[in-house]
Amino acid sequence: MDAKVTSYGWKTLAGSAIGYAMDGFDLLILGFMLHLISVDLHLSSGQAGALVTWTLVGAVAGGIFFGALSDRFGRVRVLTWTIVMFAVFTGLCAFARGYEDLLIYRTLAGVGLGGEFGIGMALAAEAWPAKLRARVSSHVALGWQVGVLLAALLTPLLLPHIGWRGMFLVGVIPALIAWVIRRKLHEPELFVRHAKDRGSRGNAFKLLVKDGRTTRTSLGLVILCGVQNFGYYGIMIWMPSFLSHKLGFTLTKSALWTSVTIVGMMIGIWVFGQLADRIGRKPTFLLFQAGAVVMVLTYSQLSDPITMLWVGAVMGMFVNGMLGGYGALMSEAYPTEARATAQNVLFNIGRAIGGFGPVVVGTLAAAYSFHVAIALLAVIYVIDMLATIFLIPELKGVELD
Repeated sequence: MDAKVTSYGWKTLAGSAIGYAMDGFDLLILGFMLHLISVDLHLSSGQAGALVTWTLVGAVAGGIFFGALSDRFGRVRVLTWTIVMFAVFTGLCAFARGYEDLLIYRTLAGVGLGGEFGIGMALAAEAWPAKLRARVSSHVALGWQVGVLLAALLTPLLLPHIGWRGMFLVGVIPALIAWVIRRKLHEPELFVRHAKDRGSRGNAFKLLVKDGRTTRTSLGLVILCGVQNFGYYGIMIWMPSFLSHKLGFTLTKSALWTSVTIVGMMIGIWVFGQLADRIGRKPTFLLFQAGAVVMVLTYSQLSDPITMLWVGAVMGMFVNGMLGGYGALMSEAYPTEARATAQNVLFNIGRAIGGFGPVVVGTLAAAYSFHVAIALLAVIYVIDMLATIFLIPELKGVELD
């Protein structure tokens, strides 16, 4: 098997990773800006929270819709549509005059964001050789973390000077870069070869449950993606607030602590891709899931800020490192006619489940403490391990259908 990466392969990686960086950047700057937006537009806490919720709702809807469209009309073409939609409505957020129009713009920007993960993953997987498929999937996933890291570092520097309206305009920049790169891409050869048979293999959604084995795989992936998003959002949405209110950190210091955790996540994603291409998908998932159980429990016992800093980085490595494996696993489990649909439907169902993470963690933290809430998250990674053992097939090195 030829493991050489073509120039086209590198371009698909760049376009997909930058698009996914846009996703991560957008979500985190919104979290940092909620207070200022609320004061400026006189929003209640419920209205401020709804801006985040409806962004995620839009992303789930957009992911399912655009994923199916890309399996029918092409990866590059539909990715371009999503990027234009995100850029237009994110730009309009900067000119919002009140809660109602801002909510509409955020929701529609979320719809544009929704297609990024799955379509980008399918595009990169189809353009890279099988021996490197987990690695390229992890590289695309790193795009999200780069976006989040940039948001954590740039927001404290820019927000005091350009305000929340200016930050929304900054958020359009990655979209423009991704759009320029994608204009130079053509559809993957694998997709073009299958285009003649489009429709003969059945509805893309039905292909996710076409037989017992596929249905079990789809169920297992929903569990894995649900746990991934639940843990990620549960920890990351509340960490800046916890560091600020409980430990008295300034915005800059909270951003630094959050950034260290994100760097740990980036290392984990990269390591996951390397291991999954060498020892297989299932063993790597199980290793990281067991590590997540141990590190979440360890982190929940800490109160010293310095210790929390480096342990948080190790926890992030295991908790979010698994993001590096979903793209390859889902690309290998489904045919070309349903690959992007599978990526976006399954991951966005997981994202919808993950949307409850901040609510559950916040409720538990209010009733008990943040440490107890984090400790209880360890349970979901045990469920993750069971799903991997009994529902997920090993697909390392399989040729894409």
